[in-house]
Amino acid sequence: MNSLVVWDDALLGYDMGDHPLNPVRLRLTMALADAYSLLDRDGVTVAPPTAAASDAELGLVHREDYIAAVKAAPDDPFFRGYGLNTPDNPTFDGMHEASALIAGATLTAARAVWAGEQRRAVNIAGGLHHAMHARAAGFCVYNDPAIAIKDLLERGAERIAYVDIDVHHGDGVQAAFIDDPRVLTISLHESPLSLFPGTGFPDETGVDGTAVNVALPTGTDDRGWLRAFHAVVPSLVRAFRPQILFTQCGADPHRLDPLANLRLSVDGQRAAYLALRDLAEELCEGRWVATGGGGYALVEAVPRAWTHLIAAITGEPLDPARLIPAEWKDLAAELCPQRMAMPRMTDDADLAYRAWDPDGDPSPLDRAILATRKAVFPLHGLDPFDPRD
Repeated sequence: MNSLVVWDDALLGYDMGDHPLNPVRLRLTMALADAYSLLDRDGVTVAPPTAAASDAELGLVHREDYIAAVKAAPDDPFFRGYGLNTPDNPTFDGMHEASALIAGATLTAARAVWAGEQRRAVNIAGGLHHAMHARAAGFCVYNDPAIAIKDLLERGAERIAYVDIDVHHGDGVQAAFIDDPRVLTISLHESPLSLFPGTGFPDETGVDGTAVNVALPTGTDDRGWLRAFHAVVPSLVRAFRPQILFTQCGADPHRLDPLANLRLSVDGQRAAYLALRDLAEELCEGRWVATGGGGYALVEAVPRAWTHLIAAITGEPLDPARLIPAEWKDLAAELCPQRMAMPRMTDDADLAYRAWDPDGDPSPLDRAILATRKAVFPLHGLDPFDPRD
């Protein structure tokens, strides 16, 4: 099985300084994947982006004046507008170039899979899903998933499923395709009542029900998250019959993440990746493009989660019982001396979830699941009250 890991150290250039989105998480992920020899597996290609995204490619999603503002803002310390030069999105030298390179990396991944050159591909530096048509938001300057999906549509794709498992609503991608029935966007995220960006309610359904939102209660753990995922995602993706699966795999639902309030483990995140892989195999002849996204437990969670993601992309899943290599712990201690490395690739979590049942006791989580199913299932010919759908 051929798979592509898009990587170049130049992707570390998306660096906002003293900021939660620290590129050290990317460096540590690639180092951990390398320590387990995942990048040396048969059929795996590790390659840099073919090129940074051009202005025309960025223009598939972003307005021309916004792209010009991204280029100009770092040279003007008093720049205001377009969501730039804010605490969430501070400007930095080379901001346009670094952001365009990340978009180029995701384009490289998506084009390779669509052309049949690779069966699966991943860009862990990507997943900047909050950037809007003419505004930076939520640490995101250019929306690489939306750009890559638009590019695939230009190349003839007719049905693309986008599943976003970041703890924050995938608002920028939803906005890009809210009126496009060719793209199904599904986002599982912490409730917008308690977390940025304040959108992602079940009644945001788009055209023909192709925008799907599962708003999870604060404190949802692995078993609740997996119940919600399996109660919503497989049925809708099967009904939609995508030609390719695109996923944003933010690691910030982890229970140690400092910016959110879900309670997942790396075991739960690993289970999500494997479920997404299985859907791609079942429905898309294996065609799967994955990106990273959020994740701010820089040592404790993100490298382990995304190493499991890289393992799922490149072949056999990584055994959760594997010990963290000593040399990687040394590197993490050197780069992040205030953080603590975990001993193994597991959090020893219990993943035995209860399947959703419309006749069960209505917990807040089950009410959230039913709200999503009632909002969109009938639009796809599915019964929101039938657990078989």
